[in-house]
Amino acid sequence: MKTLVDTNVLLDIITQDPKWCAWSEDALHEAAERSTLVINPFVFAEVSMKFDRIEDANAVLVDFTREPLPFEAGFLAGKAFLTYRRRGGTKRSPMPDLYVGAHAAVARMTLLTREAARYRTYFPALTLIAPSP
Repeated sequence: MKTLVDTNVLLDIITQDPKWCAWSEDALHEAAERSTLVINPFVFAEVSMKFDRIEDANAVLVDFTREPLPFEAGFLAGKAFLTYRRRGGTKRSPMPDLYVGAHAAVARMTLLTREAARYRTYFPALTLIAPSP
C-alpha cells in the first residue's frame, strides 16, 4: 500500500504551522506505519521552494519514495481541469493539485491531504486521509 503525501501536509510540518502542524505530523506518522510514503515531482517542486539548496530539500524528503508522474495521470488531470473550468473555476493554475489527485487515483494510492474538498469533487473514488469536515 502507498500513500501519496500532498504538499500542504509537508509544508505544515516544515513551517511548524500553528493550526495544522500537529494534525499533519500525526497523520503522516500513522500513514508511515501502514504504507510507503510517496511524493511526485509536483510535490517536490512545491516543497523545494522553502529551501535555498536542493541538498536541503532532499535531506528533508529522504524518507519518501519518489515516483514519476504517469501519462495516464496527465490525461485524467486534464479532464479534471476541463470540468473545473466548465464549473466556473477561475484559478489559473490548479493543475498541480489536479495532477496530484490524478496521480493518486491512477496509481491507486491513498492521498494524505488536509484540503480534501477539491479531491473529493474531481476524484470521488480516491481514498483520502484528511481532517474531518
